[in-house]
Amino acid sequence: MLSRKASEDSHGQDSSYFLGWQEYEKNPYHPIHNPSGIIQMGLAENQLSFDVVESWLERNSDSMEMKKDGTSIFRELALFQDYHGLPAFKNELVEFMAKIRGNGIKFDSKNLVLTAGATSANEILMFCLANKGEAFILPTPYYPGFDRDLKWRTEVEIVPMNCSSSNDFRITSSTLEQAFQQAKNLNLKVKGVLVTNPSNPLGTTMTKNELNLLLNFAIDKNIHIISDEIYSGTVFDSPKFVSIMEVINERSLQNDEISKRVHVVYSLSKDLGVPGFRVGMIYSSNEKVVSTATKMSSFGLISSQTQYLLAKLLGDNKFTFDYMEVNKTRLKKQKEIIVSGLKNAGIQCLKSNAGLFCWVDMKHLLSSSTFEAEKELWKIILYRVGLNISPGSSCHCSEPGWFRICFANMSQETLKVAMRRIKVFIDSTSTMNSIKQSFVNNVNYYTTKRRMTNRIFQLSL
Repeated sequence: MLSRKASEDSHGQDSSYFLGWQEYEKNPYHPIHNPSGIIQMGLAENQLSFDVVESWLERNSDSMEMKKDGTSIFRELALFQDYHGLPAFKNELVEFMAKIRGNGIKFDSKNLVLTAGATSANEILMFCLANKGEAFILPTPYYPGFDRDLKWRTEVEIVPMNCSSSNDFRITSSTLEQAFQQAKNLNLKVKGVLVTNPSNPLGTTMTKNELNLLLNFAIDKNIHIISDEIYSGTVFDSPKFVSIMEVINERSLQNDEISKRVHVVYSLSKDLGVPGFRVGMIYSSNEKVVSTATKMSSFGLISSQTQYLLAKLLGDNKFTFDYMEVNKTRLKKQKEIIVSGLKNAGIQCLKSNAGLFCWVDMKHLLSSSTFEAEKELWKIILYRVGLNISPGSSCHCSEPGWFRICFANMSQETLKVAMRRIKVFIDSTSTMNSIKQSFVNNVNYYTTKRRMTNRIFQLSL
């Protein structure tokens, strides 16, 4: 008696990415109340600079109390607001986006659509750009939630573009063409390519060469580009972040047809660490897309109170400057702790310069070079070591043995506990392997000796 959507299990909730969360929730780590619990390292949240935001809120209590110049504006904010959003908030938002990019590009608030988080923004773009059964190409590895966000309600298909560790998972002309041909073989019409820049889960920024390849490909195939840039403010090391909008400007393509097929998704969830505020947005020069997306956004609006508060916060230039500097410094420090801790345990990470996670190479710990062995290792780390990390297969990585490990949703002390657990696990594994090898060597030695003795005995007869 239910709909097909309610009856089918097509949400993607059975992914190991989500299953790890469920296990964590049953037994969450706490340094005092549950020190043997599971540490959540599968959640890309930025909790490192809450104190900077909280300090601003204490100094600006009027904004929290919905006051303007000491006078309550509760009634104004409590009443229904137009779904285009508060102009003051949109203006501050485009200014903040420009600051993150070093003011190398300007954004126009009339091209901005407010959405309830980046999840909603990406889904709305799917509804605007593709029909049921049409496809978007996504370079692998990619964020596991895209299988839900892009496909579940829209019924748009995803065609993976398999990138390789041999070139640090960079996009190439050949991988783009191969993915396009794969879609063609499946009788799928490709409507565009979606990339995350900086990458989730790689923690790397796209190069200008990659962005130019992407633009040339979209021009050649007459398709769209969605650039999900929700981690643009988390770049803590060189090279600096380059938005696809900057490349369009450099190539003087602002008035070209391709500029109307490039759409940027952004959010305050990662950069500002407020995912619970549900603040996302779409930026597009395509008037029809902006108009349609604005209408669709009425199904998931950002509250007027949230918009008012954040307009005040983002409008404080000293705060935004201080916050970005402090946040980058703390992210870099946290990343150094995890890279050093993993290296001490004999585990290497992909070199990264952004994001809230590391892309970690554990191929040498697999019992075999298969995704089944990867899943076995993931279960051991989850249940025995007590760390929830995300296996590469959940990110559609084409090579077994890679894992995403998040580091910004916890304190330095908790991160160090996690690194100690990894070290103990690796040391115990090495010890067991040595014992096993010693046992095998002894068995081989005594078997060989027995055979030689028998042979000598036979020759003496």
